[in-house]
Amino acid sequence: MNKTDFINQMNAGFFDEKLSILYGRSNAAVAKQKERYKNAVGRFSEIFPNYEDIHIFSAPGRTEIGGNHTDHQHGCALAAAINLDIVAVIAFHEERTIRFFSEGYGMMELDLNDLSVHKEEIGTSKALIRGIAARFAELDVSIGGFDAYSQSDVLGGSGLSSSAAFETLIGSIIDIHYNDCRAGEVEIAKIGQYAENMYFGKGSGLLDQTVCSVGGFVFIDFKDTENPRVEKYNCDFEEAGYDLCVTDTKGSHSDLTDDYVAVPGEMKQVAKCFGKSVLREVDEEQFFDALPLLHERKISVDHPDPRA
Repeated sequence: MNKTDFINQMNAGFFDEKLSILYGRSNAAVAKQKERYKNAVGRFSEIFPNYEDIHIFSAPGRTEIGGNHTDHQHGCALAAAINLDIVAVIAFHEERTIRFFSEGYGMMELDLNDLSVHKEEIGTSKALIRGIAARFAELDVSIGGFDAYSQSDVLGGSGLSSSAAFETLIGSIIDIHYNDCRAGEVEIAKIGQYAENMYFGKGSGLLDQTVCSVGGFVFIDFKDTENPRVEKYNCDFEEAGYDLCVTDTKGSHSDLTDDYVAVPGEMKQVAKCFGKSVLREVDEEQFFDALPLLHERKISVDHPDPRA
């Protein structure tokens, strides 16, 4: 879309209904987002002044309603996308280069002719972009370049999955423009997980990416982690008279990667005590009966039976 036409249509209320679905039905919420999107287009034009045609993308953060870390154990989770998201303004080109300016973080530039793992990029957004592009290339998708500006309301290091939102954004951009939407929501989530595991250096599960990619209020069964069962529910918190409150504590878990990576390993150690590979396979009654001994003995993989 021509960026001038976009601004004019935004001012005329053409996108009000879509904005109300994404961010809430109040006039104040819609007005705030209209200004946000127009500002994003303005910033894009400042940074990349040579484009007239643009594309707009967004990807949400997420929260669990129930089932934190259960994806690691092939369990089930109830989760929801939230109305805090990343907004990106994109212009595509024929170069084999991605230039991505993220507000507050600056410019990243990536050569698509080199999709190998770069150790110096571990823990960075650039690693995620490179990993996602690499995975699409492995799937025989011919990727071209683009220039992008993004602004995020997903609080970094807050547990709202700012990384998964970013992965979903990049995956969606590539899938929609270069792959005719063939990957689909769950595959985009798996591509994001691949990038986070192999390039970013974090052994995440699939829950965060799936919720960000699918959106809405979802139940996910990870019994088959390669093909999780996803069911969407029409749950309108606002209509029911409830609010989901997000509190900015000014803290961060961004430096706790090692601790989060340890969680699935520790869970699997406990499962091994019962002769199982993951906790989903452990009988619930047997598990709760054994909890006192598990706590008391600090059971590890060297103790095959917590009740022995």
